[in-house]
Amino acid sequence: MIKVLVADNHPVVREGLNAALGSSDDFNVIASVSTTSELFDALSKEKPDLVLLEMDIPEVNGITALRKMKKDYSDVKVLIFSAQAEDVYALSTLRAGASGYVSKTATMDTLKNAIKKVAEGGMFITNELAQRLAFDESTNKPRRFFRKLSTREVEVLKLLASGKRNKHVAEELGLNEKTVSTYKARLMRKLNVDNMVDMLQQAKALELY
Repeated sequence: MIKVLVADNHPVVREGLNAALGSSDDFNVIASVSTTSELFDALSKEKPDLVLLEMDIPEVNGITALRKMKKDYSDVKVLIFSAQAEDVYALSTLRAGASGYVSKTATMDTLKNAIKKVAEGGMFITNELAQRLAFDESTNKPRRFFRKLSTREVEVLKLLASGKRNKHVAEELGLNEKTVSTYKARLMRKLNVDNMVDMLQQAKALELY
């Protein structure tokens, strides 16, 4: 039986997952949390095989929480389960240590298969995402730019797009303001823009907000 820790800030999602996974002999939801502080408190007490993590869980940026989990609890597999744009965030979360990414638009069967595959040591992304990652370089759609960005650049862009100033971005990501300014300049260069308005338009096209 796969021991699962669910980390999602939406009560209806947690209850639904508890019911759906708990009805199967293959899964045991050993904890259900709504914030990152609750997540790490649970990890200090429980030993899940897998954490089902929402990208936008409150308190700490999802990718930052993922990095900390992989550092402090390296044996725990992490499967991202999120409403965020799959072909923007999946690659960033895989780089940060996740073993898979499932959209909240997926069926329960897809989610269960993903949990099993990751718990067994595999990786999970949808066939559609794999095809987009492999083949959409030939298009001129803004979405293709995300693959040029590092995981940290995606984090910085998302926070800037949400309206946060350099100081608050720095505080949330544990950086200094000068480093955030460097990331901002790098983002403008990679996204081929020369001002914040155009950069935020790119972020919107990438469905970062």
